[in-house]
Amino acid sequence: MSDVAPMRLALVGNPNCGKTALFNQLTGSRQKVANYTGVTVERKEGRFFAPSGSQYAVLDLPGAYSFHAASLDEAVTRDVCRGFYPGEPAPDAIVCVVDATNLRLHLRFALEVRALGKPMVLAVNMMDAAERRGIKVDLEALQRELGVPVVPTVAVRRNGAQALVEAIEGEPALRQPPTRQLPEGAAGDADVLHAETRRLIDVAVTMPRRTAAIDDALDRWLLHPVIGLLSLALVMFLIFQAVYAWATPLADLIDAGTGWLAGTVSGVLPEGPLASLLVDGIIAGLGGVIVFLPQILILFLFILVLEESGYLPRAAFLLDRMMAAAGLSGRSFIPLLSSFACAIPGIMATRSIQDPRDRLATIMVAPLMTCSARLPVYALLIGAFIPARDVGVFNLQGLVLFGLYMAGILSALVVSWVMKKWRRDKSEHALMLELPSYRIPHPRDVLIGLWERGWIFLRRVGGIILALTVLLWFLASYPAPPEGATGPAIDYSFAGRIGHALAAVFAPLGFNWQICIALIPGMAAREVAVSSLATVYALSAADDEAAAEALTPIIGSEWSLATALALLVWFIYAPQCISTLATVKRETGSWKLMAINTGYLFALAYLMAMLTYQLAVALGAG
Repeated sequence: MSDVAPMRLALVGNPNCGKTALFNQLTGSRQKVANYTGVTVERKEGRFFAPSGSQYAVLDLPGAYSFHAASLDEAVTRDVCRGFYPGEPAPDAIVCVVDATNLRLHLRFALEVRALGKPMVLAVNMMDAAERRGIKVDLEALQRELGVPVVPTVAVRRNGAQALVEAIEGEPALRQPPTRQLPEGAAGDADVLHAETRRLIDVAVTMPRRTAAIDDALDRWLLHPVIGLLSLALVMFLIFQAVYAWATPLADLIDAGTGWLAGTVSGVLPEGPLASLLVDGIIAGLGGVIVFLPQILILFLFILVLEESGYLPRAAFLLDRMMAAAGLSGRSFIPLLSSFACAIPGIMATRSIQDPRDRLATIMVAPLMTCSARLPVYALLIGAFIPARDVGVFNLQGLVLFGLYMAGILSALVVSWVMKKWRRDKSEHALMLELPSYRIPHPRDVLIGLWERGWIFLRRVGGIILALTVLLWFLASYPAPPEGATGPAIDYSFAGRIGHALAAVFAPLGFNWQICIALIPGMAAREVAVSSLATVYALSAADDEAAAEALTPIIGSEWSLATALALLVWFIYAPQCISTLATVKRETGSWKLMAINTGYLFALAYLMAMLTYQLAVALGAG
């Protein structure tokens, strides 16, 4: 094996130029995904072997429109290309990828890349789409005018990168700087760059029309202020239904597998602390993490397809004005919508938001969306306290459930609006989007994207969730009940003692000590509160549904309506989901921001639940 370090290539280009598809074509499964040091920007590196046997390291840099960075992604790309990024070796050469159907925009950035003076090659991608539209690109003329190697590529075709590999292998094609350059200092002048781009287009490109006929026809409908919004609503409804429905069989299968493994371990090991740690702590903790994976993969399947097809930027464009009024952006819509299924994939989906300020605002309000984990608690309390009668053509219980969902949505909009008013930078950031041509997503790119996101989720969230779940198991298991104890074991544990202590704190909300105890293990996942309440009341049930059926008459008789309403409101706001908090930490890279997110949600939960309880008592519901 050769000890010679592989040549380092950096792939750069505008978003939607097909750069990542070209990266996948070159490297296949030989990829590593991480984050750049100190930031949440994704770092993708892969390897490939040329026909000569030479090995190359390829870095897929974030998409950028300019080195005058308007986002963290663009700043990372600029600094890595210049060799200024801490801990990141400077690339030996740069491969600048441009879209053959949109050279008027993409060549401008290629001129900025050329101005770095590094060895580079220009990969003119999507040549097949350009040919179908009648666009003719004179590659020889473009190479002569730019002074760098220019090659055609079709990233979605087998061997579509062959010309690029040949150029990389060519001596000394990719070992020398550009032979032509703009006058010194002109590379930073926007007017000069635009003028040079127009000159290159006139010399080397013949374009019958600026946009494709099929794009114009689709956009007449999909960007229509009324029909476009209705179409988007239909697409989002289908995604929402799929994330909800398609994930259920897979999640049930994971639950069954976790239950089988827990039962097997319980049957092999004698009853004791070790068996409890493995079954109730480690196996349950890992199962609680992996059970989210089907939702994440289904969600990202749709996001990848929408992104690769060119529709996602159009959805952001349609909703931007509406979302901007609340301090968000059009890009926030899909992450927030996906949070109705689970806040974890919703927070992860904020990576599509380029503006760091808008991305942070979306992350901070995503937990306010009513996720599916709240439904068992809502069903229990609504069934116990809200009569099943009709109000006109609507069911009263259904109206209450709808009201809980709307309360979460309106609260998210209010919180983001307040964040907008309090932030130091009160300027409005215009949504700058390129509307790429519509295209059919390539299965290879979608599958690689799904694999990457699934692995990132398991690696980043799993460790924290497992550790905290084991901690919760310890608090709920120790110390053991004394001899002759008659109450539930949890009553004598650290968690039980904490619950009794918290009862005084939560008295203004109408919460008794049993509720306080249930809130502690409920931090692992909100739906755990149902089985936790069953344990507290010394009930035995095979599953949460049976526990709910047994609990309904007990809490209906022992709790007041005011307490039930306060607990419903509490669950609208309280971030009782460790996995969500862990994801906030991982995506923001900040314990401080996670603490702020946790603190404001708990403060809202306490305040709103207290107001609900006190108002209900004043109206005679206590």
